[in-house]
Amino acid sequence: MALLLGSFRSIAIGVMLGVIALGMSAMSGCSDMPKDAHVDGIVWQPDEATARTAGNWQMLGVRELLIQWIVVDDIAFVSGAGLPTARRLPDFERIGREPWARNVILGLAGYGDEKRARANVAQLAQRSAALARLPLPLHVTGYYFPVEIDPTWTDAPRLAKLLDKLPRPLWVTVYDSANVGGTTLASWLAAWLPADVGIFFQDGCGVHAREPSVAREYLDALSNRLGKARVRVIAEAFRPAVKGGFRSATADELRSQLSQYSGYTVFLFDGPHYVSDDLVRALAPDAAKGLPEKSKPPGSVKPAP
Repeated sequence: MALLLGSFRSIAIGVMLGVIALGMSAMSGCSDMPKDAHVDGIVWQPDEATARTAGNWQMLGVRELLIQWIVVDDIAFVSGAGLPTARRLPDFERIGREPWARNVILGLAGYGDEKRARANVAQLAQRSAALARLPLPLHVTGYYFPVEIDPTWTDAPRLAKLLDKLPRPLWVTVYDSANVGGTTLASWLAAWLPADVGIFFQDGCGVHAREPSVAREYLDALSNRLGKARVRVIAEAFRPAVKGGFRSATADELRSQLSQYSGYTVFLFDGPHYVSDDLVRALAPDAAKGLPEKSKPPGSVKPAP
């Protein structure tokens, strides 16, 4: 009997040790799971291919949508602009109900070609002022003037008077193709950009202009000079494709970017073209557990951002 009881004790102890080991293994496995990435906003560059844009970017934490423009190349993506309209118009009624578009920064008038946009900046500002008065079924919390700024644009300071004619809150995009550095860029902007205009800094990672850690240095320099409330970052969610054009960034590539921008408001460029449900699932596996296994791929690959 004593021998039998000893055997039972040995078995019981073995089972308990096995359960403990299994639990520790499970805990270790959980700690190895990637933490859900967080993004504050998503950018949408409307075109014919993405007029009916849809996604599940709220799984990343997105609650704000930046629409790059509602008029581009003299074609309107809204009715009532007094211009020819796109063949497919966005369903802004539906978009306004999406969880990722609770707040909308409305981009106004632009041109896809940068040189053309800069050459016609006064006309675009005048057109944008009129567009801002159009009623749209969106919760518009700010406006965006889609003529991008970088230090090689020597006439950029003349924007100041034009921007004064546009509604507030107002945002512009800034990038650094000349690699002058964050401190120099911040000083240049502080010399002429109206103090009530915010900036979206394009991180340049999508075209391999810089590493995320260097983009972070730019953000810190800009916020130190202009004030943190005026500075947001656009994390480029694309990379050069082998055969030309651009592809979606991988989850690992995006995680490397986003990990550098803690403390800043981050927008991904852009959701409909580059951030599919599959990519959302890879970036936020816990939040996206309820998504279908297969998702519609993003819109057509763009030849350039």
